[in-house]
Order: sequence, then C-alpha cells, then structure tokens
Amino acid sequence: MFVGTGSDVGKSIINAGVCRILKQDGYIPAPFKAQNMSLNSFVSVDGLELGRAQAVQADACGIPCSADMNPILLKPTSHTSSQVVLNGKPIGNKSALNYFNKTDRDWLFDEAISAYKRLAEKYNPIVIEGAGSISEMNLRDRDIVNMRVALATGADVYLIADIDRGGVFGSVYGTLELLPPKERKLIKGIIINKFRGDIALFEDGVKQIEELTKTPVVGVIPYFNDIFIEDEDSVVIDIKQKQKAENSLNIAVVLLRHMSNFTDFNALERQPGVHLFYTANAEELAKADVIIIPGSKNTISDLKHLRDFGLAKVILQAKENGKGVYGICGGYQMMGISVNDPLGVEGEISSVPGLGIFPIHTTLTEQKTTEQCTFSFKKAENICKGYEIHMGETTFEKRAPLCRIKGKGDDGFYLSDKCWGTYIHGFFGNQNIVNDLIKSNGGLIENSAFDYPKFKEEQFNKLAQHLRKHLDMDYIYKILKETKPLCIGNT
Repeated sequence: MFVGTGSDVGKSIINAGVCRILKQDGYIPAPFKAQNMSLNSFVSVDGLELGRAQAVQADACGIPCSADMNPILLKPTSHTSSQVVLNGKPIGNKSALNYFNKTDRDWLFDEAISAYKRLAEKYNPIVIEGAGSISEMNLRDRDIVNMRVALATGADVYLIADIDRGGVFGSVYGTLELLPPKERKLIKGIIINKFRGDIALFEDGVKQIEELTKTPVVGVIPYFNDIFIEDEDSVVIDIKQKQKAENSLNIAVVLLRHMSNFTDFNALERQPGVHLFYTANAEELAKADVIIIPGSKNTISDLKHLRDFGLAKVILQAKENGKGVYGICGGYQMMGISVNDPLGVEGEISSVPGLGIFPIHTTLTEQKTTEQCTFSFKKAENICKGYEIHMGETTFEKRAPLCRIKGKGDDGFYLSDKCWGTYIHGFFGNQNIVNDLIKSNGGLIENSAFDYPKFKEEQFNKLAQHLRKHLDMDYIYKILKETKPLCIGNT
C-alpha cells in the first residue's frame, strides 16, 4: 500500500509504476483505492464507473478495469457537495458535512472491503493507494481509505513524501509520530519523491530520516517530466494554462469550474503540430484557432459562468468567424438551445438557455448513462471506441447525427466540419477523428499516424524502468514474501 504525507505527492503514479513492475515480473496485480474524490472517471466493460487513476493503474497491470478497484467515488458538484458513486453506480448527492459526519462510515467501509476481497480472489498482489495524508487527526475516526484499510488487509505500507515542496523531514517525522502504534507497525518503508539535483547530495538526509524514524528509506525518486502517465487530479491543469503558440494549431479547452474528464484531450495534446492549452480567460480564448467545451459535473452552473465572464460571447464569435467550436458531453449540452433541470439534479436553477448553436434541448435526469461504446464517426467506416458518462436526455428540433453508436443509435449533432458535439468521452483517442479535426481547421497532419495506445505502453515501461532504478524492489519483494503468499501467473 502506498500512502502519503499529503495530497499530490505522487501516490497514483508510483502505484501505476509498481503495478507495471509486478506485471513485468510475472505476477497478476490489480490496483485498489477504497475511496477516491475526482471528476476524472472511467467506465468498466460492464458499465460501472470508477476513478480514472484506477483505470490507468489497471492498464499498467494489463487487466480490464473494474468498479471493485475503486468502490467509492466522490464526484464534486460544488465546493461543498459531491455525487456519491458506490460500486459503480450513483446513490445520490451528499454535502461534505453529511457525508463525513452523518453517513454510516462502517457500512461504506464494509462495502469497500468486500470489493477488495472480490479483487483478491482474482489477482495477486493487490496494490493499494491511500488518499491525502494518513495523519489527519480530525478525520481519523472517519477514515475508510487510509490506515483503516491497511489494518483490514494487513498491507505492507510505504509512506511517500514530496521533497519538491520542502519540509520533507518535518512531514515524514510528523506523519509517523502521529500514527497510533498498531498503524505505525505497518509502515515498512519511506519513499522520497520528486527529488531534483544530485541524489548523492541527499545521502546524509536519508541517514537522518532513517535515524529519526527508525524506518528504512527504500527509494529517492528523481523528478521527471519526460514520462507521460495520465493524471487523475486537475492540479496538472495548472501547468497547461499556456498562451497561444506560433506555427501550431492552437486548440483551447475551456477551463470550466466543474470540468470533468480532462483526460479526453491527452491524445490530442500529443499530436505533432498541435498546441493545446486550457484557459478561463476570454482574451486568451479569443486567440485560439479551435475551441473545445469539455465535460462538466455541473452543466448549468458552468454555462452560467461562461456568460458571466464573457466566455460565451467569445465562443459564439469564434463560430461566426469560422473557427472550430466543438463540445464534449456537458459542453455538447451547453451548445444547445436549453438545459433543463426540473428534478433539481444539479441545484436550484430549473432551466437556463444554452448557447443556441445546435437545435437541441437537454433535460437532466437522475439516471446516469455509464457504458463503453463502439461507434462510427460521420459517415466513415472506421470503428471507433469511447465511453459515455452523463445524466441527461437530449431531444432534437432537427436531427443531424455526428456518430452512430453500435447497438444503440445516433449520437451528437453535426453542424459542419468545424462545429459538432458529442456525448462520447475518449473521443480523441481515435486517430481518424483527430486527423479530421486538424485537417478541418487548417492544421498539418503528419504522414505517420500517432499510435496513442502504443505510446501509453511505452510510458508505463519507462516509468517502471525509472522506479526499478531508484526503488529498492528487492527489499519490497522480501517484505512482501514474508507477509503474503505470492503467485506467479495463474499458479
């Protein structure tokens, strides 16, 4: 189990890398995180929703993702409330106060451990991820994701600290000192992450940490920016809010306050000749060659935000000027005539006018569509892959479908090559769609197609190689074999 001194210390990435190492060494691992809070989600083959980080980690393991890998998913709808997804299906919205103080935590914890046990019947070993800091004193009695999971599973726990933030000695020592003895005994090692500079200069630091904590430092992992693994948290967006670049097709993704599934644009971002950036600034948005309105967990609130801050005007002007304007899921809904919420799914506002680009009306529903899909784009014969996650039904004053989903029917609206919308996530993971968008907006297409699945595999292997070099995997295996039975392959 990998836990942290705080949030964004690198737990998800290290988890994914160790999953790949275990796979390379002949084991059949699986990831697990009891509770996740993220707007970045994915859908399993059986139509159940889970956090995107665990889906990425499943890819690193070379296995299909499952809701059992993330049985509790919290999807924020505002600063104080979230939709609660249990075992892949939404069970309602909860305020933070109600969820943490009034929800039956024992029941949720039992559900999480049941999911863990189902995984453990199929895979070995299970690589568990914690959340945030393991020493939040005010949340200890409500913990269902950190050390309570470690105690229930008997996991070997490794504490990850981010040295790039500074204060690594205090964060490591303080975190461990605040643990009760029974939890402290489970900590088998410390990992110092995101180290910049010559590691040899930190040898004394390693010795001092080990003397202070009486716990081995099992790795000092150098900071890297040349290995691309899909990120779970919107923290990564902070470094992608770039301005227009010369000699590139500049694609702006509107930075919505409740933006979901920003990984929709990872493949598009990697294309040669494409400069993709995120912005909520009207002036920067106006400079883009192409504008994409992404998914949203609160479509009505984000649509109102577009108007209040002048972004809607920029989007409509871009369309009138012949620039590419596209919408994905919630963004597609916003491009219609109206978005209606008679049941109060997203809040107290029952209806708002859309941007009026497409002759469609969307009514938000309590039922959520969650399924993987194969589809054809426009009238092409290529079979594309994606997935749907949305709460809403769209009706049409006029039909002009963009896609046809196998076994289901029409999807989206096609106004022109430079203006369309779709409910499908993972849309730009299909090279023919990427090429179509680039060509339609005057960009240059490289002769050799970019193979995104192959690229992701290469990145997992690079990450595994990086971790092997800087983690004491012999020690980790030694401890694991002393405490758990390990099986190679199907034996």
